[in-house]
Amino acid sequence: MEELIIFVGLGLLVGFLVGLTGVGGGALMTPSLIFLGVEPLIAVGTDLLYATVTRIFGVFFHHRRGRIRYDVSLRLFAGSLPAIALGGLMLREINKEVLNDYLTLLLGLILVISAVLGLLKGELHVPIKPRWTYVYLLGFIVGLTVQFTSVGAGVIVSFTLMNVARLDPKEVVGVTIVYGLALSTFSFLNYALMGSVDYHLAAALILGTLPGVYFGTHVNTMADREKLKRVINIIILLIGVFTLLNR
Repeated sequence: MEELIIFVGLGLLVGFLVGLTGVGGGALMTPSLIFLGVEPLIAVGTDLLYATVTRIFGVFFHHRRGRIRYDVSLRLFAGSLPAIALGGLMLREINKEVLNDYLTLLLGLILVISAVLGLLKGELHVPIKPRWTYVYLLGFIVGLTVQFTSVGAGVIVSFTLMNVARLDPKEVVGVTIVYGLALSTFSFLNYALMGSVDYHLAAALILGTLPGVYFGTHVNTMADREKLKRVINIIILLIGVFTLLNR
């Protein structure tokens, strides 16, 4: 019972922060689960299920507002499909102990990269001419990253779409949610087939997250959103560094 309360509370906290700032979901959830003693493989698989369920609500909300570029989302996902297949093969072929060790290393690196990109606030304009090829390549890279960490579909995609594809920031949020939903759904299936998903844990996290997002969204109107996002990204950066130093 005590463990259930802890995980519902974790879902509530992460959901509140996501509703408040729009960032931090996977980057906070997976390392938190690992710190609470969940095996890295189970933590990633469970977070992918958790992310899939919570993103369904985000897609519904943004679709109603007409802010989704499905052409970009589909190209990203098309680039991710071979990465999902490759990731699934690697997950089955690599020794479980080796996977757990390297998952933690990769997670730490991705958290640091995501936090740094988040702190740049999309202000770095890369002198590259936008091409659809880059969108497919981005989908492949992020698809492979998400397979092993469950992190990356938000901050990394958002930053790249704004600075390389030159997408309107208002459209970027909808794209990352739709793409993130498709990616987490198919990535979750790889872990489900391996038996590396804790469904009871995912249910507890979702139970806490839904009211958390609701309250966070309402408090959002009274808070300085940009300052809060910087604080969250600094926390993610510190978590990433801590993860790397304590492998």
